Amino acid sequence: MTQRPSRSCPICRKPEDLKMRPFCSKRCADVDLSRWFNDVYAIPEDEKVPDAIEDDE
Repeated sequence: MTQRPSRSCPICRKPEDLKMRPFCSKRCADVDLSRWFNDVYAIPEDEKVPDAIEDDE
């Protein structure tokens, strides 16, 4: 069995805890969740200009 390389916590860069993966603690997991809730993280979306509405009157 090969051992997985150790990763660091994406919030504080300490070694990850396997129970809280990919974070090192519940605190860092909560910080990350808070960032999602407050729109710090966002998935980019292509802006699309709506097509002109044509009236057939």
